[in-house]
Amino acid sequence: MFTNIRRRLVIALTVLAGALCVPASHGAGAAQPIVGGTAAVIDDHPYAVFLVDGRGDQYCGGAVISPTEVLTAAHCALAVRKSDLRVVVGREHVDSRQGEELGVSDIWVAPGYRDPLSGEDIAVLTLSERVSASAARLPDSADSELYEPGTMATVVGWGRLYENGPKPGRLHAAEVPMVSDSACADVFRSFDPETMVCAGYAEGGVDACQGDSGGPLLVDGTVVGIVSWGDGCAEAGKPGVYTRVSTYTDDIESDLIRRTGE
Repeated sequence: MFTNIRRRLVIALTVLAGALCVPASHGAGAAQPIVGGTAAVIDDHPYAVFLVDGRGDQYCGGAVISPTEVLTAAHCALAVRKSDLRVVVGREHVDSRQGEELGVSDIWVAPGYRDPLSGEDIAVLTLSERVSASAARLPDSADSELYEPGTMATVVGWGRLYENGPKPGRLHAAEVPMVSDSACADVFRSFDPETMVCAGYAEGGVDACQGDSGGPLLVDGTVVGIVSWGDGCAEAGKPGVYTRVSTYTDDIESDLIRRTGE
C-alpha cells in the first residue's frame, strides 16, 4: 500500500540525487500538474513558488509566507541537499526567465517528521534573500471553518496533468472541496486528523499529482494544507491528503521570530 499510495511522489523524487524513498503524493509526494485544473496566471497566485534541484529540474511546490520564508512539504525540503535546493519565485512558465531563483540558507522541518504517511509533512525554507512577492496567510486555531467539509479550496502547482503523464510546463490551479476527517479515515488507514486533512471529489477527476507536492491548498488566500500524499491521482473515492497547516502555525511563527525577529 505504501508504494501504491506514494507512487506519485516516488516518481518525482527518486530521480533526484539523495532523494528520499517516500510515497508519491499530490504534491512532491504526488507529482502532477494538477489533474482536472486549468492554466493559471502567477499574478493571481503571487505566493506560489516551485523548487528545483541541482540540475535545475522542477520537482515540488511551495508558498511564500513572509519576505524570507517559504512553506513546503518536509519530504520536498529533504529530497535534495540544501546546497542544491533553489526556490523559484514569480515564474509562471518553468522555462522562462520571469521572476527570480534563490538559494536556501536554513530549513526547519517538523520535529516528528519521518515520512508523509506518518504525518508532520511540513517544512519552512529560509531564503538567502528577501522577496517582494505577496505572502499567503497562515491559519490559526480559530479558523476551523476553513476546514469544514464541502468548503471549496484551491490547489496550485506545476505538477503532472495526470498520473505518470507530462508536466504542463506552467502553473495550474484547480478547485476541490474539503473532505470530512471521518470520510478520509474510512479511505486511508494511516490518516491522522491532527496532522492531515483531505480534499477532493468523491467521483475523482480533480486532484494534485506528481510534482505538486509541497504546494499550497488555499481557502480565501489562507494556506490550509500542503500537498503531501495520495493513492494515485484524481481517482474516484481517493481524495488527496494534505498537511493540516493550522496544527503548525504557532511553531512556524515562533521559529520565524526566533530566527529573523519578524
